[in-house]
Amino acid sequence: MLFLTTLPVWASAALLVGLTTVLAMLGPVVVRRHVSLSRLSTNNEVAGFKFATVGVLYAVMVAFAMIVVWGKFDEAELAVAQEAGASATIYALARGAGAELGPALEAEVNKYINSVVEQDWPMMARAVGTNSRASVQALGGLYATTLAFNPVTRRDSAIQNELLRQLDIITAARRVRSVISAGIMPNVVWWVLFGGAVVTICFTFFFGTENLRAQTMMTGMLAALMFSALLVIIVIDYPFSGPVRVSPHALEQVLDEWSAQARMVPG
Repeated sequence: MLFLTTLPVWASAALLVGLTTVLAMLGPVVVRRHVSLSRLSTNNEVAGFKFATVGVLYAVMVAFAMIVVWGKFDEAELAVAQEAGASATIYALARGAGAELGPALEAEVNKYINSVVEQDWPMMARAVGTNSRASVQALGGLYATTLAFNPVTRRDSAIQNELLRQLDIITAARRVRSVISAGIMPNVVWWVLFGGAVVTICFTFFFGTENLRAQTMMTGMLAALMFSALLVIIVIDYPFSGPVRVSPHALEQVLDEWSAQARMVPG
């Protein structure tokens, strides 16, 4: 579904909601030409009970999918916020770590954030993960710089321990980004969701009402509602792709804030 996700929302809506609604509204007209109203209307009562069951089952499936993708989208946003927060903490610790560790550490975290924004995000937009060579090397540089530091005082040991803790947070958040960027819903779930939508809509074709126009309009409204729900799921299925996505704003903000502070520090 990456193709629909990366399209503008209006284009995805036109293809997924507009086109399917038009096709659904043609269904009752086609069926009525081949099956008489009297034959259709005799099954209305039994079909109504069966349709209620089908509708409830499909609603449960859509609700489940919606909750899953929305939860993962929130998880992706949280991972980026945690990564940005840990990076800001490392900046702060670097400023107080002394001349031996501070400048090198600050340069490494600056390199890491820039590589994430400039290389990881375009890769995640294509749903190919976050293993850009530059960001992997930059993260390795952060670990190497931290572990190469030889603490002398208790204060130095506390700073090194906190740096390692923050690096663990960055590594975990990065892994979350990598996994979620490849998409949330398995293909089998998409087959069930779209198959269920087709079955539910086709079920309405075999009700018989004297006013064909009213039946056609009701079928169209049902199709529009169902595929609008699927559109929401598709749009946020890839949290880092398409017009509705998690941006690197939190990381960019860290860069801007610490760059501004660096310019304010005299000499």
